[in-house]
This record gives sequence, structure tokens and C-alpha cells, in this order.
Amino acid sequence: MFILIFEQLLKMFFIMVLAFVCFKIGLVDQTGNKTVSNLLLLVVNPVLIITVYQTKYDPALVRGLLLAFAAAAATHVLGILISTALIRPKIDTDYSIERFNAMYSNCGFIGIPLIGSVLGDTGVFYLSAYMVMFNLFSWTHGVILMEKRFSFKNLKEGLVSPMFIATLIAVLLFFLQLEIPSVLLDSMNYIADMNTPLAMMVAGFSVAQADLKKMCRNLRLYYASAIKLIIFPLCSIALLMLFRLPSVISMTILIAAACPSATTGTMMAIRYKQNYTYSSEIFSMTTIFAVITMPVLVLIAEQIL
Repeated sequence: MFILIFEQLLKMFFIMVLAFVCFKIGLVDQTGNKTVSNLLLLVVNPVLIITVYQTKYDPALVRGLLLAFAAAAATHVLGILISTALIRPKIDTDYSIERFNAMYSNCGFIGIPLIGSVLGDTGVFYLSAYMVMFNLFSWTHGVILMEKRFSFKNLKEGLVSPMFIATLIAVLLFFLQLEIPSVLLDSMNYIADMNTPLAMMVAGFSVAQADLKKMCRNLRLYYASAIKLIIFPLCSIALLMLFRLPSVISMTILIAAACPSATTGTMMAIRYKQNYTYSSEIFSMTTIFAVITMPVLVLIAEQIL
């Protein structure tokens, strides 16, 4: 699996480089970036989740999904503990931005195409559990980090997000065994296939906007990135050992946790008037380094889990 992960990340990296160049030469601007991001977030990802759940009912799949929910919830709690313990409040640091980016993964944009390529639709099926937990935690704990307070309005907004609703619809169709007509399902599969290229283009556009020279000189960025890409995933491996899950579930949860920082961190930083530039820098650095760290972590996990 190490080779598969590395090759897939390399393919995705080349798409990201192409998007980087397109942004730098002015072929795409920030408006285009926002449009593609919205298209991916509001249309492509939700459609992909629904298509993945168009499968025959299998008690083993249901049991695996419940186990994936439990492991995903435990992993997010672990992320809160690690980020809180290792990133302490300081006057001269944006500790809330660092904490958010240190635990919340880009499990949708990067996790879906990566897991889909190495673990297939079953992996994406289980990944949906991690994504549901991501939405619940990011719109509760994440908002508290950004806004320094909790409100039910923000929780409601998270619960009506397209991804959350799409997951509920997909699960309902799965348990009721309602099949989408083949002609419509084929069209949805075409849309779902756009996920990988669009996801990596959004990543490339974001990296292109970062000041790479400034990033390389900021030691604090390396610290936050190390927590996200190394410490948190390694601790997740230790946690998953306790669950004794089937391999496909444990690897799905691990890959999701090991993904670079979530684009949601920058979006929320903008929304709640935090330092979104710093959040974008963490996202960019973790996205670049993940090409190296993720295959290594998977190799370690294969030997342990």
C-alpha cells in the first residue's frame, strides 16, 4: 500500500503543480478559486458520497460503518487533547488557528480521492463516518476555537451543510435499498469523477497565494505542521491498535487523520475574522509535506495495525 499511496499522492501533486502555475500566470484568479472550491464543496463531494452508498445492503458493511463512527469520534477527541496540550495560549501566537489546523484534516478534498484510489468504494464508504464527525466537531469545538464561544446557530449551520445532508440521504437510500435509476446514477458518477482533479486544483490555487519564502523562515509553521502530519497520526495509530478494527477501516481512519490541514480552517478564519493568512500558510505547508509523510505513516501502520 505504501507504493500505491505514494504514486497516488505523486499524481495528485502534479495536478496541484499545474494549478499552481495556472494561478501564477493569471489564468485563474481568486474568484475562480472560490468558484471551483464552492463547486467541489457544494456539488461534487455530496454527489460522490451518494454514489458510494449505492451498494447492496451487507450486515458486515453496517457493522464496519458503526465501528468507523466510533473510531472517528475517538480520533477527533484525541486530536483535541493533543492540540490543546502541545499548543499553549500565547499572546504573540495565533494559537487557535494552530490548534484548528493541527487536528482537522482535509479528509474531503484529499481524503476522498486518495482513499478511493487505494481502498476503493468501501474505503470511501467508511470515510463518510470520519467526515460526519469532522462536521460535528469542526462546527462545535472548531467554532469555539475561532470565536472563543459556542452558539447553537453555528452548530445548526454545520448540521445543514451539503456534505452532512448528502451523507444522511446516502445512508437513508442505503438502508432502504432505494436504487437511483441507472441513467441518473451514471451522470452522478461522471460528476463524482471530477473530485480528484478539482480537489488538487483548489489546493494548488491556495499554495500559489502563499508567500513561500516567508513560510520557509517561520519556524512556528514547522512546529504546527509536525503536530498535524507526524504526532497526531502516530498517536492515532496507537489509538487504532486498541480498537482492533478490520484493516480497511483502520487504514481509512488513519489516512483521513494523516491528511494535511483542512481548507475549512482558512474558510472559518475568514468567517470569524481570525488570521486567515496564517491559516492558509499552515494549509500550504502541510499539503506540500504530506506527499512525504503520508506514505511513511501508512508504511508504519501496515506493520503495526
